[in-house]
Amino acid sequence: MNIENKAVNTIRMLSVDQIESANSGHPGLPLGAAPMAYALFKNHLVRDSKDLDWKNRDRFILSAGHGSALLYSLFYLFDYGLSLDDLKNFRQLDSKTPGHPEYNHTRGVEATTGPLGQGISMAVGMALAEEKLAALYNKDDLKLVDHYTYALVGDGCLMEGISNEASSLAGTLKLSKLIVLYDSNKISIEGSTDLAFSEDVRKRYEALGWDTFLVEDGNNLDEINEKIAEAKKSERPALIEVKTKIGYGSPREDSAKAHGEPLGKENRKSTREFFGLPDQDFYVADDVRDHFKKIVEENTKKATEKKKIEEEYAKKYPKEYEDYKAAFSPEKKELLEDSYYDSFEKDMATRSVSGEVLNKIAKDNIHIFGGSADLGPSNKTMLKGEEYFSAENRSGRNLTFGVRENAMGAITNGILLHGGLKTYAATFLVFSDYLKPTIRLAALMNLPNVYIFTHDSIGVGEDGPTHEPIEHLAMLRSIPGVIVLRPADGRETAAALNLAFNSKSTPVILALSRQNLPQLENSSRDIMKGAYIIKEEEGELEKIVIATGSEVSLALEAAKNLKGVRVVSMPSMELFDGQSSEYKEKILPSNITKRISLEALSSFGWHKYIGMKGMAISIDTFGASGKGSEVFERFGFTAENIKRKIEEL
Repeated sequence: MNIENKAVNTIRMLSVDQIESANSGHPGLPLGAAPMAYALFKNHLVRDSKDLDWKNRDRFILSAGHGSALLYSLFYLFDYGLSLDDLKNFRQLDSKTPGHPEYNHTRGVEATTGPLGQGISMAVGMALAEEKLAALYNKDDLKLVDHYTYALVGDGCLMEGISNEASSLAGTLKLSKLIVLYDSNKISIEGSTDLAFSEDVRKRYEALGWDTFLVEDGNNLDEINEKIAEAKKSERPALIEVKTKIGYGSPREDSAKAHGEPLGKENRKSTREFFGLPDQDFYVADDVRDHFKKIVEENTKKATEKKKIEEEYAKKYPKEYEDYKAAFSPEKKELLEDSYYDSFEKDMATRSVSGEVLNKIAKDNIHIFGGSADLGPSNKTMLKGEEYFSAENRSGRNLTFGVRENAMGAITNGILLHGGLKTYAATFLVFSDYLKPTIRLAALMNLPNVYIFTHDSIGVGEDGPTHEPIEHLAMLRSIPGVIVLRPADGRETAAALNLAFNSKSTPVILALSRQNLPQLENSSRDIMKGAYIIKEEEGELEKIVIATGSEVSLALEAAKNLKGVRVVSMPSMELFDGQSSEYKEKILPSNITKRISLEALSSFGWHKYIGMKGMAISIDTFGASGKGSEVFERFGFTAENIKRKIEEL
């Protein structure tokens, strides 16, 4: 057995040993895909194991995140900072080797993967970010930004619809620095993929605008290296289908059982024998250890050589280089001058205010780069005077995702994971359903994604109940680690965007109105506390009305001549919940039990503020089709009805 095959087999068995040690995991992928992963890490992936945050490194995402034991074996052998003890603690509480790769938890992990299809879709975002930053900073003589993004996917990733959405856009945009290795073994949890997945994947990807390659024997390192080298020369994204056998070398080879359960003691022993390794747990031969040490040294040399371009660039273009570095760690700053918050006078939809504010902020920040799922004109997210980013025009700043909300969420996550850009994603609030998995991952990874969701209530009107969100804010508010903002007017909306584009580690969601809203005399730009008193009570406090967004003006009108009634604007439940008990008591005194929540959406979640004796004026059915004003009236959202409800409480 030559040293390369011995190295591959060592990766395989280290992965199996992790899984056996934990009595939990997925041995099938590591046994089959170890050769392609080894070939990539040894010969193509330009990374410095001592400088894993190097900005111009090649990115690698294990989209098939259930195969994490393979990734940890690679990280250990390629000196990414994992120890043998870390491998032995696979899937244990607080270990560095969790069941699925976690970003910001294990050094070298570029993205949190697990939900299939998300990894390849985030890889599209990384490749897109590379192209955009290259257009911003590369000079004819020096390429400051010049790296590849690789992903390893399985059949499951390519069955999920999100991967097709993202791959379609990647093909359209000709993201030539994106290379996907496809572990093609025709087995999933329930058995043969022929049961539900009989298409020709390479032909599909060719139709999506990709170049495709085939490796017939997944154990043939020369063939794998050759195809990766060819793919790197492509002018389009590349898919390399590598034919493998799940659970290769084990008694469970080619069976569904190999996918997601430990091999067992006897099967592990016979697998070791097949690979010519001694029956010893976590075994790494001295010659294999020396072999990997030499590879690491060579990879460090490659990275060091590439970093010389950076040094030369810094000397020749110092201003641009400083700007580039700063883009990866932007400082929090006031993005709008003080007077701007008070500049809105006429009635405006908060989506329109958002559009004006976004353009103002983006004008002075070239690193803001995002767009909408084919709803830019409706979401008011088009950057005026800017062109579309395309295969022909990398300098464009408007990014259209097409009608692909799910992929949009993952791609913008990928852009943020790459670093150097601040991005946003926009659609109608009702279609946030499509983005839920990607918003959840953004929160898990502490990514400051900005989501601009417009048409935020039954005010959508004529488009009817399919387009009128009801339960959506409750769903979004339920995601841990997310800030949801539903501003009431221009001042609150401007403050919401300032907060969102200054966020460093928290996803921020804006819910904005389609219909015009009045500018409120006492609204506040200081929305960081989540809620504030927008109308003080006259006389002794008796009742509190808590409203958000378009319903704040309704609450103010209804309470105008009522004594003892306080109106609270609560643009963000999450921010309010984070305040001191003293502040919360000041806004919502606990002795005042007569409370009304007012929001033209689901009542779910409001009872923690209004209590058992309170009243939720809300909508717990689907909406209706008609003029927005008439639909509001149908569901009782008029000043007269709300006033009556306040008086009755």
